[in-house]
Amino acid sequence: MGLSLQITSAIAPLTVPEWRSRHTAASGVTLKMQRVETALRERTTVAELRAGEELEGTFACSRKDRLTARNGSPYLAVELRDRTGSIPARGFRDVDFLSGQFERGDLVWVTGRVERFRGELQVELRAIRRAEDAADPRDFLPVAYRDVDELDGFLEHLAREVYDRDYRALLDAFLGDDRFRAELRQAPCTRAGHHAYLGGLLEHTVAVTMLAQEACELHPRLDSDLLLSAAVLHDVGKTREFELGAEIAPSEAGAMLGHLLLGQQLLAARAARLGSFPAGKLLSLSHCVLSHHGSDGLPGRRFRSAEALALYRLNAVDAAVKGALEHGLPG
Repeated sequence: MGLSLQITSAIAPLTVPEWRSRHTAASGVTLKMQRVETALRERTTVAELRAGEELEGTFACSRKDRLTARNGSPYLAVELRDRTGSIPARGFRDVDFLSGQFERGDLVWVTGRVERFRGELQVELRAIRRAEDAADPRDFLPVAYRDVDELDGFLEHLAREVYDRDYRALLDAFLGDDRFRAELRQAPCTRAGHHAYLGGLLEHTVAVTMLAQEACELHPRLDSDLLLSAAVLHDVGKTREFELGAEIAPSEAGAMLGHLLLGQQLLAARAARLGSFPAGKLLSLSHCVLSHHGSDGLPGRRFRSAEALALYRLNAVDAAVKGALEHGLPG
């Protein structure tokens, strides 16, 4: 990863102090990124583990349980993870001592041996404790395979296909907010289902919006401005639904309200800031967002627009296909 400095004739030339200051800042960012990447490469990853190997390294602890074996002996059951996957680990000696050295959600330093148990790899722990290195636990979460910058560009292009002045202003209010944009780029789509990795929400949003664009071409009677806007914004509540650490966990708001209601609240707040967003258009858009998982929660359990029905089906298509590709076909 690197940062490039491009100077064209359309940009005013920098003075020497300005260039030096910007060049130094860019170099500092690049150096920090390179150090993080080097550190991650040097760690033993879950994907590299093989039966019979000795293990020593730092991982995120995404599960911790004190259980009892059939013979009545206690043991420690842990899940270790990094960006490449997860592996169960078991501690059978000094269980209470080991358990007191860390908590679920910590980065942990581990020593042990990789064994094969019932056809699956697991780690037999010798030692485990809270890690002292200052790595961000989010560095151990899985990330999107697709280029996030490319996905971001696709989303901007798709948003420009909305020509209604009001819907376009609302999209610009969201996508022009740097903080929201960063949250959208980082957020997962689910905790353990489809697109359950950093950048997954952006990838899913682009996919659903592309499907919506195709549906509008096949069915010209659909309100393309409404459907495309709804597709771009249908999952904005997921930027508030999760907390990211050693694992993807529900936020307090996510656990109590869910992303449908959180999304509708975000829509209403942004529309209110615009000052003159038509109430009827906000209702139509909110209806699409609140019903994109189905009509069961709607009055009379009925969709009130073809666009809401289309969004529900298109969202389900991408979620189901991606889920099958990642986890296998259901049943």
